[in-house]
Amino acid sequence: MKLAERLNSFKNQYMFIRWAMGSSYGKLVNIGTDFVELETVDTETMTANGVLMINSQLIFEVSVGSSDIMRIVAEVCMKREG
Repeated sequence: MKLAERLNSFKNQYMFIRWAMGSSYGKLVNIGTDFVELETVDTETMTANGVLMINSQLIFEVSVGSSDIMRIVAEVCMKREG
């Protein structure tokens, strides 16, 4: 199974992705056949930074359920409510 197919079940969830040129926390927006679209989150201000298009063949690591990600989800939700 290709990574893009596997990531499809995590669409619209926050995650950490490490790829060949860097890493970022963000919300998975779209999964194409050869790319992943990630809406990045600035971890200092908990605001949306922009959208990255990452070639799925360059992705080394994807983390969906760590304590850092839960903290980011909680802080982003609090910022949107307040």
